[in-house]
Amino acid sequence: MQLIKNGAFIADVWTHVADEDELPDGPAIVSLQRWQKEQNALVARGKPLGIRLKSGEAPSLIAADLDKFDVVALEFPAYRNGRAYSYARLLRERYGYKGEVRAVGAVLRDQFYFLVRVGFDALEVRDNITPEIWKESVGVFTNDYQPSSDGKPSVMSLRHRLAAHASARNAG
Repeated sequence: MQLIKNGAFIADVWTHVADEDELPDGPAIVSLQRWQKEQNALVARGKPLGIRLKSGEAPSLIAADLDKFDVVALEFPAYRNGRAYSYARLLRERYGYKGEVRAVGAVLRDQFYFLVRVGFDALEVRDNITPEIWKESVGVFTNDYQPSSDGKPSVMSLRHRLAAHASARNAG
């Protein structure tokens, strides 16, 4: 599995750890269940920590603990299950999470652009995805109709801005 972070392919230093497996010496991503059972021990180990939320596990379940996680990995169990889009946006906008929000699982190339728009900054991708495919996929649209976490102005806000500018120019 490859990792794209902020648009660049990088080495992934994180290990996804199953609930029954021993923790590695380095950065680890654990399940919500493991976090709930071993919270104190996980924090006490003093290593970078991430959490992986399944599709039905909302960010509200970890909102009070977000400062303890360097990574929140949101699972896409199937390409047609889009809960993680909403969860990423909630993490960024409602909870103000500044750490890495990572997409894991069944993500299609057609979804890359939308992942970036809602606040994902990292994505585990299959080996057949190249930097060129990534750039093409996220650069496919130049204007957006809906506001989102990426801060890009929507088409409507651009129209209002142009109308206000034209109105000011005509008044003067």
